Amino acid sequence: MNIKRVALITPPYHSGVVESAGTWLNVGFVYIAGALRAAGYEVDYYDAMSLWHKWPDIEARIRAFKPDLVATTSFTASIAHALQLTALAKEINPDVVTVHGNVHATFCYQEILEEEHDTVDFIVRGEGEATLPALIGCLNSGGDPAAVNGLAFWRDGKVVVTPKAPYIQDLDALPTAWDLVEWPIYSYRAKNNARLAIVSSSRGCMEKCSFCSQQLFWAQSWRARSPENFVAELELLRDRFGVEVAMLSDEIPTLDRDRWVRILDLMIERKVGVKLLMETRVDDILRDEDIMHRYREAGVEHIYVGVEAGDQATLDLFNKNTKVAQSKKAIDIINAADIVSETSFVLGMPDDTPESIAATVELAKQYNPDMGFFLAIAPWPYAELYSELEPYVATKDYRKYNLVEPVVKPKNMTLEELEKELGKASQKFFMHKFQHLHELSPWKQEFMLSVLDLLINHSYLAGQMKSAMKEGGARMPEEVVQLMRAVNGRHAARRAQANVDHHAVVAPIP
Repeated sequence: MNIKRVALITPPYHSGVVESAGTWLNVGFVYIAGALRAAGYEVDYYDAMSLWHKWPDIEARIRAFKPDLVATTSFTASIAHALQLTALAKEINPDVVTVHGNVHATFCYQEILEEEHDTVDFIVRGEGEATLPALIGCLNSGGDPAAVNGLAFWRDGKVVVTPKAPYIQDLDALPTAWDLVEWPIYSYRAKNNARLAIVSSSRGCMEKCSFCSQQLFWAQSWRARSPENFVAELELLRDRFGVEVAMLSDEIPTLDRDRWVRILDLMIERKVGVKLLMETRVDDILRDEDIMHRYREAGVEHIYVGVEAGDQATLDLFNKNTKVAQSKKAIDIINAADIVSETSFVLGMPDDTPESIAATVELAKQYNPDMGFFLAIAPWPYAELYSELEPYVATKDYRKYNLVEPVVKPKNMTLEELEKELGKASQKFFMHKFQHLHELSPWKQEFMLSVLDLLINHSYLAGQMKSAMKEGGARMPEEVVQLMRAVNGRHAARRAQANVDHHAVVAPIP
């Protein structure tokens, strides 16, 4: 075998959850492409998902690049499209080697290979930067893939699973391929379509949340890049590629306080200027109350903390290791620092009712995050909580496991009723926020107006929000109604001026 050209392709899956806020690159592919190039392979970084490409576009790109190996990323909601992608690659060239990676493939390799071994050759379990080049080197030398750690594949009528590959410890040493990214398509709508990067300063999660995939994928381990290495990357992205906003993909970037403080200090000292969007844990925000002004000065503009539930029993079921009162306090701290606060509540559990969902909305109003989202529990088939949810799982269509479409049927609600209640929850929460828009700082008011634009014109909540504006406009303060009208006017003006479809960007063939 002679593998020289590798195509890394995202499956064209869309659910509307995060896509309303912007277009997000696949940072995992940036690292894997860097590792493959360092090993001497030619790589096509092809984000078909973010380009909104259809199957004919994808086929044309594959035919033009003529890859010897096609690798794709398989999270649970995208697995059907990922399988369709590798099947297409095999149709184009039956000799092409196909590889799946990411969380769903890592844990559901048995199911995938038993059903799809004709079109899926290998599954990379865990991190891919070392495993994928090792696999290709093995195939090119005529070796046995069973000798490569971190794989699963089909042989002689059964699944072969090799030992788990060790986690990469020196994250600073990983090469990247930022120059392969098709930068014009990546933008953050909530900040005037600023150029957006996804970056990683650490990997792993030390928590034990029962509904989550990350603590399983990382085996409750955590590793981090040095502050100097990470901040230098932000400067590179700013100076070479025009990045203005970066979202941290880390589960817990703030775990090591000394390291995190050093990152903040470097960003302040070097005047990096790249605005950061991030997620972290409630207890880290409580710990850092005394330095939140440094978060803000360094450029942290948006922090998500996962509240998940408003009652202690559910938090305990989720193994969140937090108390209800801590969540409220963390959001207060973020708000006091004039940083955008965001949280989410996981709903649709077996005992949920319209009344319990309404109570959660009222609690969310009291917590007072700038943004609150009400998500349908997704019963990942590999999560610890799955055994408790399985009797209530109404569909195994993984495309619906996207936190928007309910797939767990509560005991006393239909799926349709639950979906309607989730929409009403978001509608009620955000209309409440806009009734109190005048209480925010000027920059947050402007940000929230951009959010309103996104909710009305781009998000999966558009229908509910437009309906709420029609029904609730008269109850709004007049100045807020005028601001809402101005948002719609600006949106229409931008579309008329641009007169182009953002998703029509044509991807160049490398």
